Amino acid sequence: MSATPHKIRASRRVLAAAAGLATVGALVAAMPADAQSLGKGQGQQPANTVDVQLLSFNDLHGNLEPPAGSAGTVTEKQADGTTKTIPAGGVEYLASSLRTARQGHPYSITAAGGDMVGASPLLSGLFHDEPTIEALNKIHLDVTTVGNHEFDEGATELARLQNGGCHPVEGCYEKGKTFQGADFPYLAANVTDEKTGKPILKPYTVWKKDGVKIGFIGVTLEGTPNIVTANGVKGLKFHDEIETVNKYAKELDQQGVKSIVALIHEGGAPASTSYNYDCDSPGAGDGISGPIAEIAKGISPKVDALVTGHTHQAYVCTVPDPAGNPRLVTSASSFGKLYTDTTLTYDRRTKDIVRTSVKSSSSSNPTSANHVVTRDQARATDMTALIARWNALAAPIANRPQGYISADIDGRGSTAPEKPLGNLIADAQLEGLAPADKGGAVVAFMNPGGIRADLVYKSTGSEGDGVVTYGESFTVQPFTNMMNVVDLTGAQLITALQQQVSGSNEASPKILQVSKGLTYTLDMTKTGAARVVVDTIKLNGAAIDPAKTYRVAMNEFLAGGGDGFAALGQGTNKLVGASDLDLFNAYLSAHSSAAAPLAPPVTDRITVIQ
Repeated sequence: MSATPHKIRASRRVLAAAAGLATVGALVAAMPADAQSLGKGQGQQPANTVDVQLLSFNDLHGNLEPPAGSAGTVTEKQADGTTKTIPAGGVEYLASSLRTARQGHPYSITAAGGDMVGASPLLSGLFHDEPTIEALNKIHLDVTTVGNHEFDEGATELARLQNGGCHPVEGCYEKGKTFQGADFPYLAANVTDEKTGKPILKPYTVWKKDGVKIGFIGVTLEGTPNIVTANGVKGLKFHDEIETVNKYAKELDQQGVKSIVALIHEGGAPASTSYNYDCDSPGAGDGISGPIAEIAKGISPKVDALVTGHTHQAYVCTVPDPAGNPRLVTSASSFGKLYTDTTLTYDRRTKDIVRTSVKSSSSSNPTSANHVVTRDQARATDMTALIARWNALAAPIANRPQGYISADIDGRGSTAPEKPLGNLIADAQLEGLAPADKGGAVVAFMNPGGIRADLVYKSTGSEGDGVVTYGESFTVQPFTNMMNVVDLTGAQLITALQQQVSGSNEASPKILQVSKGLTYTLDMTKTGAARVVVDTIKLNGAAIDPAKTYRVAMNEFLAGGGDGFAALGQGTNKLVGASDLDLFNAYLSAHSSAAAPLAPPVTDRITVIQ
């Protein structure tokens, strides 16, 4: 493949980063002999090996500043079986952690599993994520795959983030400065142009140093069109993850690249929320379930490790490849709270990775483990300066008060089906769109994935405790989705509620947040659509009439049938209203003051039977 400007810049950067670092003996010498011999069907101990450090993270979502509330913590399992919560994240600390981890490793690669941008807090989102790309350049990210959120603003904007240039509408944000784009390649092997059939970005890249060659293939989940607005994926086709990775693994192998890592923006559900639990207990890969577990089983043995994401979970697992050989599958939570440190033992003779079984993170010499990006370490001064520079540009908008709260109102940080902040958002949408000239809505639905943070009582700046700033409300609702009001029959409403827990959502339910007045029972002891107890569904105390027409408010993503809610996409007589963020801020302003702050809403709309 021909060298591109970002590839040339990246090559220079890798060489510069390596200069001056002390070399260390290969860690393989400290491994048990049986672990050293676990290769792709090879029984001989490899000779002439070199250890390559792979640092990885995923789902940063433009969180440059430390995430607030529960979104900014990780859970750690203690030796006595208890757990403790650790504040984590923020690029000042992520940069410091990665730079410290690289010390003593002359062969070090930093890779990411997608969703570096999109659904970002105001500091990055206000500037179309240019600040995050700039930060990742400074962190020395070598490669990332695209995630679904890289398509929030469409393929053209994604290409701009890769190649540079000022925003086509808003122009350049700083006088005399043109956005340079990413120094690292974005990979999109399974995303093709509908007209040409070719990948919209590079499908893979090869990292090289001193004869060591490691290929990286990047894919996002095939279901991206179901979770991104139609405009974001217009003109694009998304292909099967397994088939695509296997196709390009074969191509790399034919080019003589035998060591391959797949960056897959799809994830799983771990058996524990503690980042340091043993994912291989009682057996290899037993601690992980969900889409990535099945994908891993189908990925070619030519691929040596899988860096994953999307589900915002933490795991380091060994899932055997189709040939029965041990293979790492990792994910590092989200928002820069963790990073994964993996040792890839490269055999110069075979040009391949010597596979070893995963050792517990409590081991004295683990081959792979997740590490917390703690906030008790020194901040990276270049990141501090970057944040201050962009904050100065954002301040006039970001610091404007929107409302007041009396306590934390949990959204993203809530694990309950019905979330306090979900109720608040749905109520704001209903109130804003209930007037006849605004749409005449009688009920509102909010998708849970669109709630990106909590509203935190404690001050995050100089605004004071309990004050909700524009920046904070934007962090909760960063997509600026336009609101729609449509006609749906009662039968379609019932079907939509059933689609929360059936079809594509059966394995991992997506519980809609509902406005006041709508109540029903969710019986999780049953399966599929039967989980929704139909005769309990009521609106303002009256049973939903299947034959009656209701005016329903929702954002444009849901109105397009997103998240598997095909029934919501069947609405007619559409009226387009204000943005979700505008309605949210208007509600905060109308219902709170410094003297009378808004209390967390009661969660009594959905009765759940477990």
